[in-house]
Amino acid sequence: MTQLTSTRVPLRSLLFHLSAIEMISKPVGWKSEMETSDYHTLFIFSKGKGTIHIGTDVFQLLPEKCYSLPPGSKVQIENGYDSEIQSYQITFTVIQIGESQHTSYSGNILPDKQEIAVYPFSRLHRLAEALYAGNGHASELEWFKQHLYFQDLLGFLFEHTLHYNQSFHSTLSVENTIHYMKQNYMYNITVKQLAQLANVAPWKYTTIFQELTGKKPLDFLTELRINHSKELLIHSNSPLRDIASQVGFSDEYYFNRRFRQMTGIAPKQYAMMMRRGKAIKDWTGHEVKIPSHPKRIIYHGETYGDLLALGVKAVGGGYVLVDHPIYKDRGIEVQDIGLPINPEKTMALKPDLIIFANADENEYKKISRIAPTVTFNSFAPLAERIHTLGKILDKKKEAQKWLDWYDTKATSMWQQLRSKIPPGETASVFLYEHGKHLYVMGTTGLSSALYHPLGFQPVTKIQEILDSGSGFMEISEKDLPQYAGDRIFMLLSANLESKQATDTLMDTSLWKSLPAVRNGYVYLAEAERWNYADAMTREWLLETLPQLIV
Repeated sequence: MTQLTSTRVPLRSLLFHLSAIEMISKPVGWKSEMETSDYHTLFIFSKGKGTIHIGTDVFQLLPEKCYSLPPGSKVQIENGYDSEIQSYQITFTVIQIGESQHTSYSGNILPDKQEIAVYPFSRLHRLAEALYAGNGHASELEWFKQHLYFQDLLGFLFEHTLHYNQSFHSTLSVENTIHYMKQNYMYNITVKQLAQLANVAPWKYTTIFQELTGKKPLDFLTELRINHSKELLIHSNSPLRDIASQVGFSDEYYFNRRFRQMTGIAPKQYAMMMRRGKAIKDWTGHEVKIPSHPKRIIYHGETYGDLLALGVKAVGGGYVLVDHPIYKDRGIEVQDIGLPINPEKTMALKPDLIIFANADENEYKKISRIAPTVTFNSFAPLAERIHTLGKILDKKKEAQKWLDWYDTKATSMWQQLRSKIPPGETASVFLYEHGKHLYVMGTTGLSSALYHPLGFQPVTKIQEILDSGSGFMEISEKDLPQYAGDRIFMLLSANLESKQATDTLMDTSLWKSLPAVRNGYVYLAEAERWNYADAMTREWLLETLPQLIV
């Protein structure tokens, strides 16, 4: 029986309440200021190498490490020059229940452990992703569900750090069998054999395997075999029975049935479609063979309107896309495949092409097993995005036609506004999001529609953001005057805490001292409708932006 280590944390009397979660993404060489947290804080790092200073202690910052800080801790993060830094920062309060009164608990919830290396890290990362995906949901029920993810995440940390390492060794053994499967998928493999290799009971083996991969062992094995068969189907003229045998299927009819279940088409149809396809190089450098005329496209990104401008509809996308008011108003429906992407939901839609507006290589590896996948830079300028999609989807003429139409309309709109906007007048777009975090918009969102040779210009600080290709940047309130233009577009978040932060800012002397505020050139607009940069939103802004400005 597994024994518990001694602990000074009175877990039975503690209640944990989530305050906020944010995702930190910073470039190489970035260094934060020394900050003091008012809350219990967890940092979960997936990328980056550098140092993290916690009080007087200094730790080497590495991927797959996390750090637990009690309230009042001073922390400074410094990234090295190997890669960007990516981390989730989770803040929360802890209440200790007493017999007569309840008090705040400010001790470290993981005694003698500020730096934690959990195993498997993939499970912790998935829990953090799920928690972040629910960020900003307004309804009470959605918030409650998000809190369940938070409790699950804490439970995993406690289970890992307060017990002996028996579970660690079992998990490591199961992970070794996954490597074995990848090397030996073409042979007969059973769960019983895998459990014996791991020296773990079969029922326990399956549980651990699902925690590591999100799939049952035999489903994972089938996916491996199908993915390898795709390469053979494209590059070989061998009979179907030979291909089935080479990847581990003893029966070509069973292989045919499972292939159909996973892809939506028969193996030979897949081979014909891909041979007629074309090879392209995507945003992050992958050489991908895609169908010439894809029929079932999944678009996972915030600029789905770019596809609609080309007359293309997707069968699936992220929840941001699904809930976009402009799409809803037009009766456009898309199946939600989650954020992060849910592989099972994605596979069920049987896509023949996935357009993935993200540079996350780990996510890319997961979804590219399902269908040909190309990465796409949704922060690129509108014209570049439309031309890129035109090339991918064999819609080059449609792309140029839409861009010509849009440029004519946009030029006409700004010419009509010349009497209202003096040459060289500047504008800025600000937004509170994820609680009390203030952002200035760069290459994406509403600002991408404002900056035009005949329209508004960016101030120097925002021009620097545009030159770097960044979609947005977080700033401190004290730096607001450096980013504020002659006109300010203040976007209102649906998040209650962010709304309150906006109201608080607009009641300060700093805000009231800004020239745009003094001159009455502040415009308020809902972020959910206005802060997108896709082609459909840009069409909508041609009609609505003049109404807001005038």
